[in-house]
Amino acid sequence: MARRIPPLNPLHVFEVVARVGNLTRAADELHISQSAVSRQIAVLEGYLDVRLFRRERRGVSLTPQGEAYLRDVGPAFALIAAGTERLAAEAAGGPLRVRSYATFVAKWLLRRLPSFQARHPEIEVQLTTAVPEVDFDKDAVDIAIQFGDGQWTKAESELLFFDEIEPVCSPAILSGRTGFEQIEDLRRHRLLHAHYRKADWHDWLVAVGHPDLLDSPLQMTFPSSMFAYQAAIDGMGIAIGQTRLLEQEFAAGQLVRPFGRPIQREAAYYMLTAAGQTPMPKVRAFRRWLLDEVRAGNAS
Repeated sequence: MARRIPPLNPLHVFEVVARVGNLTRAADELHISQSAVSRQIAVLEGYLDVRLFRRERRGVSLTPQGEAYLRDVGPAFALIAAGTERLAAEAAGGPLRVRSYATFVAKWLLRRLPSFQARHPEIEVQLTTAVPEVDFDKDAVDIAIQFGDGQWTKAESELLFFDEIEPVCSPAILSGRTGFEQIEDLRRHRLLHAHYRKADWHDWLVAVGHPDLLDSPLQMTFPSSMFAYQAAIDGMGIAIGQTRLLEQEFAAGQLVRPFGRPIQREAAYYMLTAAGQTPMPKVRAFRRWLLDEVRAGNAS
């Protein structure tokens, strides 16, 4: 047999009015008009076919039936309120869960994270890495940094920076006797690919007018860009580098850009948060810091 449960919004209004004993104060607490409070009470009384309140000159008072009903439903609302406060406190006080790709975390985010910790030592950051698109309804994630076109139906997105790519290699290769004079010289070197960015070499070679070099017999594919970059540092060949992720390697002289011909793609890195939710303070703090870091990088 189905349980008989009255409309929950009128039931909530009843509990508030019964607790504060005044329609005006109840309206203030509920952020609705006094007439809306009266209508909700009328709906509940009509559903129950019982008079719950007596209207008096200084407010309202419960009828005996109303008092009995409050004794039954009042504790339920108190439990709901306590549980909600406890859950909100745990969510606000728990770690900030940030997810992105392993290469982005290792080459960009981790190098900057100490400045966030210095600014917000009270916030613990919990990093995870994954390739599939985040689903905030299922995944234990507060913020995701993902690559795409900015069109996410279940997430709010903010642009961080566009994808800029070009060939990168060890300076030893560039200065060797089989170094570079022109793009055609790539035929003498192994092209290093990353599994999840298989189109990078294609897009760059097409953009610079040398799609024929895609047929080079000297090629090697790695599980991620991080491995391809390390192979390039070790002199195994030429990788396609995401220039915004390799600033430290360029500054340290571990990698160089033999042609100096970057191309910018339409895809970009975006910061994602759950759609339709008010961000928690720790999420707002990380967002402000992240955008500050991106702006600082754009200015340098």
